[in-house]
Amino acid sequence: MKLKFTKMHGAGNDFIVIDAINQTIAFSPEQWRYLADRRFGIGADQILVVEKAASSDIDFRYRIFNADGGEVEQCGNGSRAFVRFVVDKGLTQKRSIRVQTMSGVIEPSIDAEGLITVNMGVPDCRPSASHFNCEGLPQASQEEDTLWELPLAQGSVQVSSVSMGNPHAVQLVADAKLHPVEVEGPQIERHSRFEKRVNAGFMQVITPRHIQLRVYERGAGETLACGTGACAAVVAGIRRGLLQSPVQVDMRGGRLQIAWQGAGHPVLLSGPAVAVFEGEIEVPDVSAGLS
Repeated sequence: MKLKFTKMHGAGNDFIVIDAINQTIAFSPEQWRYLADRRFGIGADQILVVEKAASSDIDFRYRIFNADGGEVEQCGNGSRAFVRFVVDKGLTQKRSIRVQTMSGVIEPSIDAEGLITVNMGVPDCRPSASHFNCEGLPQASQEEDTLWELPLAQGSVQVSSVSMGNPHAVQLVADAKLHPVEVEGPQIERHSRFEKRVNAGFMQVITPRHIQLRVYERGAGETLACGTGACAAVVAGIRRGLLQSPVQVDMRGGRLQIAWQGAGHPVLLSGPAVAVFEGEIEVPDVSAGLS
């Protein structure tokens, strides 16, 4: 079938955005992987699908597929691309919308200058919220946070567990640019302690209001930016007493700003979202062998 799409990015985290209100979408995991493939398909970290809402108090339903074809709960940078898309396409006249995701309702808004802010909801730092089996692991307390010692192939790392509707394991590193993310990232993402895998964050504190961050994303590998990863890192940093809201988060693809007032409060994510190009592609009935 032929599929109309828009290619977008938020701080270099790139997406295929699909209007599933005005066209019918029913793809297999292999077809999602084909679309996200950077050699055979369009290429993207995630695919975002815009659907009709199921209730009158919600504006849209938002589905997210990783580059590996799996559906996931949440994507912060994607939520900014989502609101930019529905406004630009005339699917809504509102500047602030309520969107249903697999993990709950988010509320993105766009101001007159095009800055997009998303209420990402209240973070949950209980290990169970990230499907993290921490039983028997050494632990240490730092201010309001708990650091869990996670064994890797060589040595171990201390991580904070934060759920932003999707699971994150955040560690503090001395130099984000030089840290071996390509080695540790895959080990943490698929660690047996995380039942549903995890997004691995590598945070370097520059000042209490400025961090550098790299994220090895579940099902996508290291990306140029990760919105929920930025939220999780700031939450972990504030809970550890290292950061103060708001925090500038510099990632390889650009800059985000995160605000969080502490326990019981939602995390606010602000940053740009850009449409790159539009197109149409014939989606084949690809075999399960495509990787």
